[in-house]
Amino acid sequence: MESVVSELEGTLVKDSDAFSYFMLVAFEASGLVRFALLLLLWPVIRFLDMVGLSDAGLKLMIFVAVAGVPKSEIESVARAVLPKFYMDDLDMDAWRVFSSYPKRVVRTKTPKIMVERFVKEHLRADEVVGTELSFNRFGLATGFVHGDSSNTISQRVANLFDNGAPTLVMDQLHPPILINQNYDHQMLRPIPVIFHDGRLVKRPTASTSLLILLWIPVGILLAIIRISMGSILPFWAIPHMSKLFGGKVIVKGKPPLPPSAGNSGVLFVCTHRTLMDPVVLSAVLRRQIPAVTYSISRLSEILSPIPTVRLTRSRHVDAEKIKRELSKGDLVVCPEGTTCREPFLLRFSALFAELTDRIVPVAMNYRVGFFHATTARGWKGLDPIFFFMNPRPVYEVTFLNQLPVEATCSSGKSPHDVANYVQRILAATLGFECTNFTRKDKYRVLAGNDGTVTVTVSPTYSLLDHMVKVIRTFIK
Repeated sequence: MESVVSELEGTLVKDSDAFSYFMLVAFEASGLVRFALLLLLWPVIRFLDMVGLSDAGLKLMIFVAVAGVPKSEIESVARAVLPKFYMDDLDMDAWRVFSSYPKRVVRTKTPKIMVERFVKEHLRADEVVGTELSFNRFGLATGFVHGDSSNTISQRVANLFDNGAPTLVMDQLHPPILINQNYDHQMLRPIPVIFHDGRLVKRPTASTSLLILLWIPVGILLAIIRISMGSILPFWAIPHMSKLFGGKVIVKGKPPLPPSAGNSGVLFVCTHRTLMDPVVLSAVLRRQIPAVTYSISRLSEILSPIPTVRLTRSRHVDAEKIKRELSKGDLVVCPEGTTCREPFLLRFSALFAELTDRIVPVAMNYRVGFFHATTARGWKGLDPIFFFMNPRPVYEVTFLNQLPVEATCSSGKSPHDVANYVQRILAATLGFECTNFTRKDKYRVLAGNDGTVTVTVSPTYSLLDHMVKVIRTFIK
């Protein structure tokens, strides 16, 4: 059987320096202190690399990034955070060569626990050969590795081929050359990363990490000001305040007029990008539009400048609540049930389609520079704070036309058909792809209970989290 062995760093992924990935582990699995310490040691690591002691620099990075960190936290970061950044740095030419062989092995200088999920489940590798982190009897990383010598790794690779040799070796000394042109371009698409977590938007290289650290105090102050002003000012003034403090809202399409006396309200059906979707929609419409919610924190409800209607996930009870709110006026619903960061839409719950034929689809999207506004790990109450910590958060709101009666359940269409139709037109507006994944699928993938995590597309722990932990420890 033809086979290939490829280095990960500098070959399958473009960047040969693993420093930024250890910075991600330090930030997401431990917190700001370890993140800052590892950045402080970057000049030492670079010096060791320059004088030919790159192995010593790598061991120093590993020790600082993971020493004392529970194995479960490292696995969580490797599962929910790292794949997104590895995928963004993937060398597609190298991937095409690698994937054209029936037996595929990845060799890495990074501890195996950090990369195995990505290369096996997104790059379809058969085996991963790398160093192994050492853990004590309490499940905490010691910061040391074993099986890290070149001879040991080479022997382990040879053992995979019955002490023979692979057909092709790909590394920085042997760059990939695409010889076999007989492959299907569509079949060789890497499995996309749809669900991921973590607070950082950009891969924390040394320069980006320094910029993040310098910005955090300014960002916290800016978030306090933005949230305070948004809570005090009337809605018509919020767009002007946003521009003054660096935010931007781009509005496309024509929003409907407020409901007239005696008429039920419009149901705004939105894509769900962040917790701020209904708030931004209300700011654009310059009036408070209540939003139905499932699992936002009490702090988010307190900070919210719009009314929230907490649902129970009991279909009958929730339907009655939504009908009651619609009888009072307009309402916002995000039928995906959870946020998705990537350009995909999750399956829409069909409940909204059963309750009204006055449906206005609204395509929501956002751009931030430093911090993601939603997370499945950590304390969800900090989500709006992180959103407003970004230097220039940008929201795009696109109003589509109200669904014609013939496209609603009033014309005899099933609720699922209506929900799927709304999902498709919103995806087309944003240039996204539709999926059949649900909220349960997202949390199953991020929690590592997904069985086979080959998430195919259908046709159709952070600074403030760390601060909270420290405060709770002192209180105890």
